[in-house]
Amino acid sequence: MAENREIVITGVGPVSPIGIGRNTFWTNLCAGQGGIRPLSVFGGNPQTQNPETPLFPFGGEVVDFEGKKYVKPRKSIKVMSREIQLAFAAAGLAIADADLQTENIDKDRFGVVFGSDMMLGEINEMRDVIVNCNVDGKFEYSKWGERAMSDMYPLWMLKYLPNMAACHIGISVDARGPNNSIVQDETSSLSAMIEAALIIERGHADLMITGGFGTLINLTRMVYRGKRFLTQHMNSPDACRPFDLRRDGMVIGEGAGAIVLESRQHAESRGAKIIARLDGWHNCFIGHADGSCDLRAAVKTSLSGSLAMANVHPNELSHVNANGLGDVKCDASEAQGIEQVVGDQPVVALKSHFGNLGPGTGAVECIASILSLQHKTLPPTLNYRQPDPNCPVNVVTEKTQSDRSVAVSLNQTRYGNAVAVVLRQAETE
Repeated sequence: MAENREIVITGVGPVSPIGIGRNTFWTNLCAGQGGIRPLSVFGGNPQTQNPETPLFPFGGEVVDFEGKKYVKPRKSIKVMSREIQLAFAAAGLAIADADLQTENIDKDRFGVVFGSDMMLGEINEMRDVIVNCNVDGKFEYSKWGERAMSDMYPLWMLKYLPNMAACHIGISVDARGPNNSIVQDETSSLSAMIEAALIIERGHADLMITGGFGTLINLTRMVYRGKRFLTQHMNSPDACRPFDLRRDGMVIGEGAGAIVLESRQHAESRGAKIIARLDGWHNCFIGHADGSCDLRAAVKTSLSGSLAMANVHPNELSHVNANGLGDVKCDASEAQGIEQVVGDQPVVALKSHFGNLGPGTGAVECIASILSLQHKTLPPTLNYRQPDPNCPVNVVTEKTQSDRSVAVSLNQTRYGNAVAVVLRQAETE
């Protein structure tokens, strides 16, 4: 990588179930404070820890979030779903964290790439049209066209287009450079981060806002996807158990994370505080025509490829930030892939704190690794009590000090996508 195209990180903005903003998020993460609680959106009460409904009672919800506190102009909320509001808030926090005075930036060399997902509308927004298409207890499809036009919010679609978060963020800061959205399930965030870095590396921009956002806490999604991959312990705050012998599935969540990337030259020219470097990356897909995949090989390929690009030996690693879904098969495949590349280097699995945030997971977890390097501290993995011989990794279960300056963050999908990014502590820290 050319010296003037070295990619640095100058700001982060987490919006997560364990805190909004870098300080709250990091403090709660290190304290082992979990964000998996009764879901208010499905009738529970997060404040009293009293779930009142048997349907998806627990998850990683971002509580006390008010979109109007972050979205400017406020009228834009009318065309933003909740998850887009989370993304917008994360970007604003990252910009503030980077002390980025956007009016002084060359807008033509300022871009946005965000990880996203297929976004499904809220059932209450479809209620009237569904009721009015019902005739004698039977849904009449022939009535849909007429009723949908009259009973639905006219700008409904704008709230749920996957590219709208990147667009809203770009408009808000007048970023006129490359603007894109990556939709690859749980690998979306880190894939977006790689694309943003490549844009800077190619010389098409000096500054990029990147990250991802998403939610699995959506009743429409739950009806569509079902409970197949979810834990059976959905009434417990310790239900997410990455790499633990007792794990039996993932926990749903919501959240967003944003990261400011710059060329080193640009960051230094504006006097920015550099908090980390993006030294390497690799993504791959190892799937088969019958729908199966070799996730262990995918993890091994992405991890070894990213370390090779960064010229990093496994013994240099502070930690591996694992995907750690809590799924029996996925965790075993990931753990075996990690062990084959880095042996017994420390592994953290942060979904144990807040569940699976969908495409937002990678960005939030990556921010945790950036802060871990900055503070020379490894956050704990929660709920890891019984090691599984099929998961041969060294899981960090208590807050631990580390003087090593390199970390790698991983994400995968159950379909064979795998991505890894290598982060290095800033020399000035």
